[in-house]
Amino acid sequence: MEIIVDAYTQDEQAMGWQVYLEETIDFPFEANCIEEREVSPLSEGETVRVVGVPSTDPSLRQQFVTAEWKNSELGVPLSQLEPVDANDNTKQAVEDLHYWLDR
Repeated sequence: MEIIVDAYTQDEQAMGWQVYLEETIDFPFEANCIEEREVSPLSEGETVRVVGVPSTDPSLRQQFVTAEWKNSELGVPLSQLEPVDANDNTKQAVEDLHYWLDR
């Protein structure tokens, strides 16, 4: 709740999450796909290198990151990824987002 303490609308909450993730995650890092999604070509168990945040508008239910995949870069939902080779702050930020989305 500290992430969205002064956010009153869904847009403000989404922006709060985006700012928190951008300030906390240390790019690049390796991550495993933990579930398949319609909006992403990743398969469960696939490993990708996460390199940044795309220039898309954030949504409260979906935060995207840019991942290297098959010689290209694409936006994938951060909620579908679990860091495997990342620092503690990055792991914590992703866990925070997973917790928020699962509640």
